[in-house]
Amino acid sequence: MALIASSVLVLALPALAPATITEVGVLGETTPATVPSCPASCEVVSRTTGFQVKVGSARNLLSAPRTGTIVSWTINQGKPNATQIKFLESNEGGPAEAGIAVLAPQPKPNLTYKLVAQSPMVKLQPYFGETAQFPLEATIPIKKGYVVALTVPTWAPALALNFSGATSWRASRPRSGCRSTSAQSVQTVVGSTTQYYCLYQTARLTYSATEISTP
Repeated sequence: MALIASSVLVLALPALAPATITEVGVLGETTPATVPSCPASCEVVSRTTGFQVKVGSARNLLSAPRTGTIVSWTINQGKPNATQIKFLESNEGGPAEAGIAVLAPQPKPNLTYKLVAQSPMVKLQPYFGETAQFPLEATIPIKKGYVVALTVPTWAPALALNFSGATSWRASRPRSGCRSTSAQSVQTVVGSTTQYYCLYQTARLTYSATEISTP
């Protein structure tokens, strides 16, 4: 009986890097502590889309560190009292609500961002005084370097105060509208581009997002 020799070809495939979970926008302890301002000295985010530029020496903390998918977002809110809520609802377009947006930096003009995706808006009042996380039913793809912004069509008690001038956030308001915080400037049309002219120092937006990287 003849014997037939056989050989097995083994292919060495490159190992895939494991997916990484990143809390975009989360820092450790800060000085002062990151505590939303309401009800004392109640200042809120109103009628704009914004993102944190830096907190002290930490920069670009809302930029995705790698390509992946946003699976949830989190907001830490103050607890405005009944009088503050009534005033804000009357002057800022209605009940508090917010969502997140994914922005792609554009080369020109300076400070221009394209809205590439956004989450549904969430009513915020049930979560006043709490840190609430909202899982996304439809997750949002994000590329490395894209920015996770907070979109607030009305108002949100999600602003921590009394930082130094080294802490700042940027909003989608026009150059002439940086002081007109009640004017509507929110960026909500996917595919649109907006210049984020207005820079606000000494304050921090209290939100973050959870990203799972693409292996």
